[in-house]
Amino acid sequence: MEIINKHLTRVKDHKYRVTPIIHLPARTLYCVFFLVSLLFAQWNPDQRLTVNDSVSWTSYNNAHAIAAGPDGVLHVVWHDQRNGGLFHDEIYYKRSTDGGVSWDIEDTRLTNDPAWSYLSSVAASGSNVHVVWSDNRDDTFAEIYYKRSTDGGVSWSSEDTRLTNDPALSYNPSLSASGSDVHVVWWDTRDGPDEIYYKRSTDAGVSWDLEDTRLTDSWSESKIPSISVSDSNVHVVWHDNRDGNYEIYYKRSTDNGNSWDSVDTRLTNDSAESAWPSVSVSGSNVHVVWYDTRDGNYEIYYKRSTDNGSSWDSVDTRLTNDVSESIWPSVWASGQNVHTAWRDDRDGNYEIYYKRSTDAGTSWDFVDTRLTNAADMSSQPALVCTDTMVHVVWADGRDGNLEIYYKCNPTGNPTSIVENKSLQIHDQIGGPLHASPNPFCTFTRILGYEREWFTLYDVSGMKVGTYLGSCIGMDVGSGVYFLKKKQTTTVTQDLFLRIVKVK
Repeated sequence: MEIINKHLTRVKDHKYRVTPIIHLPARTLYCVFFLVSLLFAQWNPDQRLTVNDSVSWTSYNNAHAIAAGPDGVLHVVWHDQRNGGLFHDEIYYKRSTDGGVSWDIEDTRLTNDPAWSYLSSVAASGSNVHVVWSDNRDDTFAEIYYKRSTDGGVSWSSEDTRLTNDPALSYNPSLSASGSDVHVVWWDTRDGPDEIYYKRSTDAGVSWDLEDTRLTDSWSESKIPSISVSDSNVHVVWHDNRDGNYEIYYKRSTDNGNSWDSVDTRLTNDSAESAWPSVSVSGSNVHVVWYDTRDGNYEIYYKRSTDNGSSWDSVDTRLTNDVSESIWPSVWASGQNVHTAWRDDRDGNYEIYYKRSTDAGTSWDFVDTRLTNAADMSSQPALVCTDTMVHVVWADGRDGNLEIYYKCNPTGNPTSIVENKSLQIHDQIGGPLHASPNPFCTFTRILGYEREWFTLYDVSGMKVGTYLGSCIGMDVGSGVYFLKKKQTTTVTQDLFLRIVKVK
């Protein structure tokens, strides 16, 4: 049998070096790497969520169109013209209670007024689902409105709550929630120029701050804010032309919105346009993406802070490199994984593209993943993660009008954070062997083979250890592993395990 004594190790410049490892059959290693590629790169087919002959449109990249609640319940919002045509959009909602496998048959209409309700954002925390949007029902340019569900999207408050009250434009809100705290940002023209404003609720949307908080005071155009919250830390980004061209700026609160940084932090510094940012936080890591014209065309760029926004990478990371237009990126962070999707016309029409980092933004996929392949425009993607799954929604014109579409990768988020310091086996593939319990806190066992011996290898073919079938995984870290029978055992099948260390 052919013996393999070399393997490929990826290094920072995306090339590979050859290093020796233990001897394993070539077929075994091929199966391991083939399985890993399936585990981490398998996107399901597109699902059409709306069916009507009007325009259904998700918000821009700063405001999330999809949110996740407990047990994999997904919530999607958009604005829709089915009730009156142009400039008579209403806010609609749909949910999935099985992680995106199936969706509500009927769309839920959240607003019902003769005005324009549009640019919605959704967030979920426990059984509470929160939605904000822009609305011109008050004979003003636009005000920010709010609605909530306290039962996971089954029913909704009968009255819409008006959050702003001024004769100017209050526009394009972004929403984030943590526990009973709900945080909203938007851009507003009440002061003359465009400024960023903020408001919050500390009782899950029952009541709101009496006063709006003005976050910027630059007398320039401060627009397109995006917000992300983790515990008492609130992070906001936006684009701003106080420097003569649009740059990305950042501000934070470390006390749940009671007070804010006295100085805005400038994240970019180039002579081109840096605009339309999106932010997501996981733990102390804050991740920002935006589109940028410093390269002569629109490209997606990235920057991060690993200390809760106190300091930032000195160099911006360019995520795309093609001669087309890559714009409107959305970002979602989950543990060490960072996911971004954007609109791209490298294929001759607008398609949705995706890229991922599995080491908190230190490195990124070498190749961009094309998620859609339709004859018309696919635009405005938004992302969220549940456990090991990555979910994306967007607006799509393949049906002759814009409809809402959805796609997921069931294994694209391999190191999801769970509040439990333990090990878990999430998947098993390839044969009748069964690991139980699954998930587990300290170790798992192979049912029926507790007295048999197994050898565990990592994906490079390196031996990790030898275990009795009654006690596997006690001292193993996160990763994809190949559990192989020992020569003395009566077991005739091998078992692939994906073990995720969670914290």
